[in-house]
Amino acid sequence: MSLDAVLDTVAAGCLVAGAMLCLAAGVALLRFPDLLFRLHAAAKPQVLGLLLVLLGCALRLRNGVDITTLVLIGLFQLASAPVAAHMVGRTAYPHRDIGRDLLITDELAPDWERINANRGVPSPPAQASQGPG
Repeated sequence: MSLDAVLDTVAAGCLVAGAMLCLAAGVALLRFPDLLFRLHAAAKPQVLGLLLVLLGCALRLRNGVDITTLVLIGLFQLASAPVAAHMVGRTAYPHRDIGRDLLITDELAPDWERINANRGVPSPPAQASQGPG
C-alpha cells in the first residue's frame, strides 16, 4: 500500500468523522431545550467537525497554498466561534431567554440584580424553560 493510498484513507476518515460531528451539532441545535445548551452544540462539536473536515481536505490536497488557506480558516474559526457563542449568551441573559432552573451556578445573577437596582428596574420573576417538543 502506497503512502498516497494511506493518506487518502485517513483523509476519508477525517472527512466522514467531521461530517458526522457537524450533523450531530445540527441535530443538537434542533433538539436541545435551552439556549445555553444550543450554544454549546453550536460552538464545540461544530468547530471540531470543521477542523476534521479541514484536516481531511489538507491530507487530500497536499499543496502548500491550499494547506495554508485551510490552516487560516481553522484558526479564524477557533478564534471566532467561542467569542460569538459567548456574546450570544451574554446578550440573551438579561432577556430571560435561558432556563434558570437548568443552571447549576448562576454567576451573573448578583451583578444583574445590582445593575437593575441601580436603575430602579424591578427584577422580573425567573421564566421557566420549555422542554423539548
